[in-house]
Amino acid sequence: MAWIVKPSATTTIPRRDKPYLTDKMKKHYRAEIIPRYERPQGALMPILHDVQHDHGHIPYQAMVEIAQLLEIHPADVLDTVSFYEEYTTEPVGKYVVGVCQSIACEVCGHQTILDHLRRKLEIEPHETTKDGRFTLLAMECLGACEGAPCALVNGDRHDNLTIESLDALLDALPD
Repeated sequence: MAWIVKPSATTTIPRRDKPYLTDKMKKHYRAEIIPRYERPQGALMPILHDVQHDHGHIPYQAMVEIAQLLEIHPADVLDTVSFYEEYTTEPVGKYVVGVCQSIACEVCGHQTILDHLRRKLEIEPHETTKDGRFTLLAMECLGACEGAPCALVNGDRHDNLTIESLDALLDALPD
């Protein structure tokens, strides 16, 4: 994975008038989630999961709102979102296909699977097809070495993949 330098000092955060964290959500977080932890920052990941579930991704404005709620720096929220592959800052496709890149999957041919998907879907890892149907991810270990090469499709693991079995799986997905 290459580091992509962004002009963060001059980047503007896209904002919408309506907040991502509604009053109802904030009330729930303050009453049910934050008290479970010694420090408010402990509630960060459960709140991120909730926001991503509600919105399909975690927009930068939502990160700022979460930071304000937890009284932490927005950079701490961004660090968490950017560290974990399960979080995304952009909307994802209807189907998220994550190919494992662990050493076992590498030995068993994950690169052939990933390259085939790149050609078939005409996108690179961490991109979404123009029609919004597929998002392709290159993921770290899925903990399924016995089924290498493997991938997740919307969270469901598929083991011992071949190009043929992968094509059959994707072709069978409803539009």
